[in-house]
Amino acid sequence: MLSMIGLVGGLTLLIVLTLRGWNLFISAPLCALVVALCSGIPVFQGDINFVENYMAGFSGFVASWFFMFLLGSIFGKFMEDTGAADSVAEWIITRLGKKQAVLAVVLACAILTYGGVSVFVVAFSVYPMALSLFKDANLPRRFIPAALAFGSVTFTMTSAGSPEIQNWIPIQYLGTSPYAAWEVSLVVAVFMAIFGYWWLMKIINKAVDRGEHFVERVGDPVLLDRRRPHPITGLIPLVVVLALSFIFHKEYAQMALIIALAGGVIALMVINWKYFHDMQNALQGATTGALVAIGNTAAVVGFGAVARVTPAFETAVVAMTSLPGNELVGAAVAVSVIAGLTGSASGGQVIALPEVGPHYLAAGVSPDQLHRVVSISSGALDSLPHNGYVVTTIRGICNETHKDAYWAVGAVTVVVPMVGLSLAIALFNFF
Repeated sequence: MLSMIGLVGGLTLLIVLTLRGWNLFISAPLCALVVALCSGIPVFQGDINFVENYMAGFSGFVASWFFMFLLGSIFGKFMEDTGAADSVAEWIITRLGKKQAVLAVVLACAILTYGGVSVFVVAFSVYPMALSLFKDANLPRRFIPAALAFGSVTFTMTSAGSPEIQNWIPIQYLGTSPYAAWEVSLVVAVFMAIFGYWWLMKIINKAVDRGEHFVERVGDPVLLDRRRPHPITGLIPLVVVLALSFIFHKEYAQMALIIALAGGVIALMVINWKYFHDMQNALQGATTGALVAIGNTAAVVGFGAVARVTPAFETAVVAMTSLPGNELVGAAVAVSVIAGLTGSASGGQVIALPEVGPHYLAAGVSPDQLHRVVSISSGALDSLPHNGYVVTTIRGICNETHKDAYWAVGAVTVVVPMVGLSLAIALFNFF
């Protein structure tokens, strides 16, 4: 009982402290320590202890994603320093109009995400362009994280055919394909895209009606009065990233992102070399930004690593995977709750599927339907305030606070996927 109180209390405390703007290098291990002590896990000694488990989660994430974060940050900074991001933004504004700035950001993220680019990298890459678009459209910058997140981790990340890991993990447990239940997935994706965009625009328009507008800050990219590259030379490196990730993702899996991003950086340098303003300064900013972003995310991953070894977490997993009633609802609840506890969509799947998969397959549930429900449900409660992507995008990339930016992010990345999940289950059960 005490272990469960510690788990729920530690998670609640982490969310509250995150919303209040606490530094995650302090709040995440502090909350993880509360979880560990309430579960009787020693701080230093024993095969399972707080320090080793927290640092294993922290360092494991850094080891797995450091080069992706670094190259993604360099790519974004080079787009900014050469003026390519501003050039692309200006071209989009000219074609779509300033009122379509949000749509342009969402579409850019959606194309890259569905093309296989990591959602973290998409945020790094598109942010400079998003900042220019929001500035030209005079929209409140605190909604940039919501636009980036909506285009990245909702209707594209968990849809049929997506090369994102959240659509691939179920394959090894269910024997399905990335195109499992594509008909229902298509309907749900279109619904989430339309509903989410409508809601996001409603939120932004209300803020504008209250008098909010774009406010420049010290440290923002300066739009220099100089010759900028043609928009096509800004789009080509994005296409290179997209193409290389698609070509190599089957053979190299996650490592393909290193190849793709390195190719994008090289392409950007070759094509726009003469447009660099200060490459050394751009590299300095990129490395600092990458370290802050990956550090914030790793701090939360460490919390999840401690939570996973508690008796309460094991009890929660068993309870969630043994729910009576409709099997698809049970699977959705199990994956959603576990993803919320760990703050990770992929983590929720990896923990739940070994239990959920065999149990529901034996009960006669369609593997394709189970695949799609598991995939969509993993992308809902995972986006609570302590989620690594959410923290990185809001703080590390966009330099906003959770207080200002998270509520719009939560609306489009938690509520919208939950509604989409309900639609998917309804379609599977009634048609």
